[in-house]
Amino acid sequence: MTQSTRQQLRQQVRLKRQALTLHQQEQASKAVLARFNQLQDVHHAQHIAIYLSNDGELDTGPLIEWLWHHGKTVYLPVLHPFSKGHLLFLHYHPDSRMHCNRYGIAEPVLDVRHVKPVHELDLMCTPMVAFDEQGQRLGMGGGYYDRTLSQWHHHGTGPRPLGLAHDCQQVRHLPCEAWDVPLPAIITPSAYHHW
Repeated sequence: MTQSTRQQLRQQVRLKRQALTLHQQEQASKAVLARFNQLQDVHHAQHIAIYLSNDGELDTGPLIEWLWHHGKTVYLPVLHPFSKGHLLFLHYHPDSRMHCNRYGIAEPVLDVRHVKPVHELDLMCTPMVAFDEQGQRLGMGGGYYDRTLSQWHHHGTGPRPLGLAHDCQQVRHLPCEAWDVPLPAIITPSAYHHW
């Protein structure tokens, strides 16, 4: 029942997100950047993981440009080649060599010299399909970010997570599983939610 409900929510919210016009996407990204660059967590962080937008997600391009401009070191998630369901984080810069992973998402070409251990990251901007009024996050269903953030959630070690989303991705209540990691903060174009 829970999995079925979660899958229905994924489909509904993804359709809403994909229906946003280019103008709406641009305005949303500008509004999120205006909130993002005011956060102390962002200003105090040096090593920041973020993601490249896909499937109607909030456009992170302007945030990445802002981070580079302010001397922050940016990292992108890469599917772990040997540990199924896990992510690595690679240094990302304007000249990074890129390729598409098995989900069709652009990621840096794996080079162990550019890998940053998760516990050395300061802040991790996370994608999501939906979130609720308690900060619960619903991803695409692979559990990549829940696994990545489990050390932070259970032991307080590793990067502080910060969710990025469109307003239309908020729902009243998400059905949760034991492994779900709630987020302490989420930025949308209209609000900074924190718990």
